[in-house]
Amino acid sequence: TNNKHHHPPIHLITTTKMAETKQLGVGDKLPEHSFQVLKEDAEGKQSVAQVSVADLFSGKKVVLFALPGAYTPTCSARHLPGYVDDVEKFRAKGVDTIVCLSVNDAFVMYHWGKEHKADGKVVLVADGDAAFSNKIGLSSDTGAFGGIRSQRYALVADDGVVTHLAVEEPHKFEVSSSDSILEHL
Repeated sequence: TNNKHHHPPIHLITTTKMAETKQLGVGDKLPEHSFQVLKEDAEGKQSVAQVSVADLFSGKKVVLFALPGAYTPTCSARHLPGYVDDVEKFRAKGVDTIVCLSVNDAFVMYHWGKEHKADGKVVLVADGDAAFSNKIGLSSDTGAFGGIRSQRYALVADDGVVTHLAVEEPHKFEVSSSDSILEHL
């Protein structure tokens, strides 16, 4: 059938996997790193703060999902909203914290989270220079689109040790969705 309203998917990002670092795997301990987050006090004053891997993962069961960029189509329409909507399902399965990582700055992550009502549900962390994504071997070079970014993936970690890792193929959104991770748990 000829559907004049059908449009092929738009692929904004052409990625090249970065190969300098061995990819993180099941059984690996997450490396120490400090992420940036934007905090806002009761008077509305904002400041950038550091939150470490230890702060986020020590003694906790955590789901971390990562994406190429805030405000990009799949990330905004499906990836983050799925985790925000399913937070109670994750808590019922023993997950203490859900973390969203992107190679953006803390201001972008904060405001993107606000727009998606993630406050109190998903901790949005900025890997601004892609250092963490590079350390764990899950970065990709998007060229002119945005330089070095994170690949799209999700992991489950107990006390900072990876128990499940689901890395998407380029331009896919299947194995890192909240539904897929909930099925794994």
